[in-house]
Amino acid sequence: MRKINIVIIFFLGIFVFTSCHQPAEKQAANKVQRKRVKPANTGYHFENAKEWLKKNNTALQLNILLAVNRTDSSNFAKMDSILVPNDITGDVEFYLPFPLSVAYLKDIKKIIFFSYPAQSFGAYEMGELVYAGPTNMGRKADPTPTGLYYTNWKAEKTTSTFNDEWDLKWNFNIENKLGIGFHQYELPGYPASHSCLRLQEKDARYLYDWADQWILAKDDSIAAKGTPVIVFGAYPFGAAKPWLQLINDPHILDIPESAIQQQATPYLQDIIIQQQKRAAVEVDK
Repeated sequence: MRKINIVIIFFLGIFVFTSCHQPAEKQAANKVQRKRVKPANTGYHFENAKEWLKKNNTALQLNILLAVNRTDSSNFAKMDSILVPNDITGDVEFYLPFPLSVAYLKDIKKIIFFSYPAQSFGAYEMGELVYAGPTNMGRKADPTPTGLYYTNWKAEKTTSTFNDEWDLKWNFNIENKLGIGFHQYELPGYPASHSCLRLQEKDARYLYDWADQWILAKDDSIAAKGTPVIVFGAYPFGAAKPWLQLINDPHILDIPESAIQQQATPYLQDIIIQQQKRAAVEVDK
């Protein structure tokens, strides 16, 4: 019996060692290959927010409704009419438009996409969606510029350059000269910012911890850029919120793999070059 126990302990030791010493890419792949729960019904209907809150709903269901309505808990109760999925038993990714997997991005360690028309974001590791959520981007007078960015510096709390009374939590800058970044701030349920990308606090905190900062040289020049960020699309200002169309077509906002590839292709060479450069700098450190 003692010999059997020794053998079991030996093989458990091997298993733990190999699991903890997998390459980072392998660990990332294992992390995102979790089993997701897909809702059986993809339809939507309208309800009154206050009436919905009176029901015995869970925190996870509320999280889904906040994502669907592109808002946060402080603004949710103020909404007369909210969009409610007929089935709220799935994972939040199934209620947002980004594809779960994009083979075209399999060699990109990390990348974030922000969709202006869908007012949502998706974060990918090696082509697999690891996180998604709602956003409220630049208002009509101060639109968020589209294109490729890289995450620069970050701060747990900073002050807005537009108003020194606005405190921005979990701020990650993506355009240093213009002062554009993603951070926690209230989400009224439509583009309302001064060019920045507003997030719920939990989402801002996740991206704050997940994305990479730039690496500066001794002379403060940029030795390596951070995580690539692509902002794309145009918001239909003056028209109804795009996600309200889900009531008639639950897949109308879906972003197919081909669309993500189309957005990434013009920037792919630069992204790969910057990724290789960062890897070399990290080795030198």
